[in-house]
Amino acid sequence: MAEIIQKDGTWVFDGDALRLTPGRDKNVSLLRRELGELLVPLAALAGISFEQGKKSGRLRLRLRDGADPLLHATGGRLTEPHDPYQLLVESDRYGVAEYFVDEVRNALLLDQVPSGPVDAYLLPGPSVPLSVSAGDAVASFDGERVRLEWKWQAEDAKSAAGPRTLPLADITAVEWQPTVGLENGHLRFTVRAAPSKVPPKYDPNAVELWGFKKDPLMALVAAAVQARLPHPAARAAQADARAADEPPAPAPAAEDDHDALLRRLRELGELHRSGVLTDEEFTLAKQAVLKRM
Repeated sequence: MAEIIQKDGTWVFDGDALRLTPGRDKNVSLLRRELGELLVPLAALAGISFEQGKKSGRLRLRLRDGADPLLHATGGRLTEPHDPYQLLVESDRYGVAEYFVDEVRNALLLDQVPSGPVDAYLLPGPSVPLSVSAGDAVASFDGERVRLEWKWQAEDAKSAAGPRTLPLADITAVEWQPTVGLENGHLRFTVRAAPSKVPPKYDPNAVELWGFKKDPLMALVAAAVQARLPHPAARAAQADARAADEPPAPAPAAEDDHDALLRRLRELGELHRSGVLTDEEFTLAKQAVLKRM
């Protein structure tokens, strides 16, 4: 077993999994404290590294694509204070950190863990029910439905419509994005047959974020919902299956065939804009048509 204890947190590796516990230091972010202890199976790891600095170093875990719903929902946009897969290491513990890295790397080699993407989540995501108040709304999720209750700062269009309830079955995607510079962040849910290009400020299926302390907590709601949606790999497989099941068209004249494919592209675009097709399904279907052209 390998263990490293720091103010920033404690990491323990028992040969099969890593247990990541956030520290109680005041500099530990609110998101990491709320997320709590994480158990990361060895099979979810793509690698581990340690970076030394003059005063402190940093341990970093790299997870396989698709293993963690939190990383998928946030699109890699979690900054260092909020990233649960980084640990600040004091300079007098550099030797311990290097030993920890060697132990994990040796286990990855012995178990022959691939570094490529996975087709199912290997981490469960945040527990439910949970509720977060940030930006212009209070977002709650009980495992079956999302509820958005607008705060007084919300735009009149949102407030006038009243609280919003989104059944999980109607949600096709979720995205969290932090505030960057003058650009506000958001938590957005893509809902079947609903436009998703409306700015978050006016979108009844989105929470607008303004860069305050609690904004990162909305990432927990995004991750909890993402963990209960079909895995991206499963959606891609479904799109491939649909494309494979399409009956072959008779061989028309080249000009007629080209026109038909253009019509098909327009139809796919309309289905994508209306929310019937997800981004992944639209991309795969479009590629299939372009190959035939």
